[in-house]
Amino acid sequence: ELQDISLGDKRLNHRAQQVLETLGAKPTQSIPGACNGWYETRAAYRFFDHPTVTAEQILAPHFACTEERLREHPRVLCIQDTSELDYTTKKGIVGLGPLNFESRYGMYIHPTLAVTPERLALGLLDLHTFVREPGSLGKDKDSRRPLEEKESVRWVDGYARVNALAEELSDTRLTYVADREGDIYDLFVEAPIPENSADWLVRVQHRDRCLADGRKLNEALDAAPVLTEITFERPATKGAKARQVTQEIKVVRVTLKAPWRPDRTLPDVTVTALLATEVNPPAGEEPLNWLLLTNLAVQSAQEAIETLSWYLCRWQVEIFFRILKSGCRIEELQLETRERLEPALALYMIIAWRVLYLTMLGRECPELPCDAVFAEEEWKAVYLVTQKQAPPEQPPSLDTMVRMVASLGGFLNRKSDGFPGPKTLWIGLQRIPDFVMALEAYRSVRDSYG
Repeated sequence: ELQDISLGDKRLNHRAQQVLETLGAKPTQSIPGACNGWYETRAAYRFFDHPTVTAEQILAPHFACTEERLREHPRVLCIQDTSELDYTTKKGIVGLGPLNFESRYGMYIHPTLAVTPERLALGLLDLHTFVREPGSLGKDKDSRRPLEEKESVRWVDGYARVNALAEELSDTRLTYVADREGDIYDLFVEAPIPENSADWLVRVQHRDRCLADGRKLNEALDAAPVLTEITFERPATKGAKARQVTQEIKVVRVTLKAPWRPDRTLPDVTVTALLATEVNPPAGEEPLNWLLLTNLAVQSAQEAIETLSWYLCRWQVEIFFRILKSGCRIEELQLETRERLEPALALYMIIAWRVLYLTMLGRECPELPCDAVFAEEEWKAVYLVTQKQAPPEQPPSLDTMVRMVASLGGFLNRKSDGFPGPKTLWIGLQRIPDFVMALEAYRSVRDSYG
């Protein structure tokens, strides 16, 4: 992912690749813990402190690689979301600010994750970070402030960048996906239907919108018949267990009445509204109900199910954030300034993406030879350790390799276990370099003494 990195100095380029490899080998460790000794640790800190080393520069080659992967798919979902990074216990980091309370301290990251409708994460397309000024909480609610001065402009700007990319990808259709924070009328205005622009799909926060015909959006949906049903497995969250969900779907095509803005006049916008209401939720569980808006014309039951299934792919960005925080432990980083912290975050984002990519690639392409992803010395070392026998001449399948790697992280690989998840996979991945090193040492000794 960093093969074409350009930091203005070949030594810096090489160092970037070395630091990525080092941190990727031990993502749960601190920077000193991941590095091999003081010299390597000092080199890593000097790298993050270099003025030309920024998150933007580090991610640029990864963005380019992601765009190339996009060209291989007819449709790609560009999922945006925001996550806070809490450094309250590390207030010595200069350049951060308050989170949702003045007493909490940190920063926000807002990436765009490219995902196929089959949930294969192709990589990041964009990253926006921001910090709040002390005493600024609540200012975004002032309706008289222009959108450009609000934090929420990041959603509109994010769509604009996706839309610009869509114009370059003639054979790939991009669909921008956002949760309730992205429910901003200005975004709908920026997102027309022309063939060369990106589509959009946003979960609604404001359900009582006025329509151009004088009705409310809720009224139009109440009068609509049920078009179809969808059933899916909702993954476990902090507050709820995994369970099967069945939803009834209603679809209406309506024209939204433009809201008032103090600095501009906005046009009315025609959209499709999809209301997904859970049928018979378990006792004691909150029903899973969603209202989505899209610029696409959804005319059949099949199109309604397909559109809603795209929104279900938004959970991939939640998994990405979980890998970053729980797996890579980015909230434990102890770098002195925001300028040093952000390049480190950029590297860990590439690492987190690789874990998510391998998890889903193994599911979607299980028969793919594992050497398409793993180096020869990696898969042979893992095979030797896990199978206790000499590696075969031909590389095993990616499914076999992913299961072997995950077994190093605690995956039992029983028939009832299904496919390994990202947690066992990222634990297993960080053990691979040690096995490779041991295998190379053994071969060196063997060759020296015959």
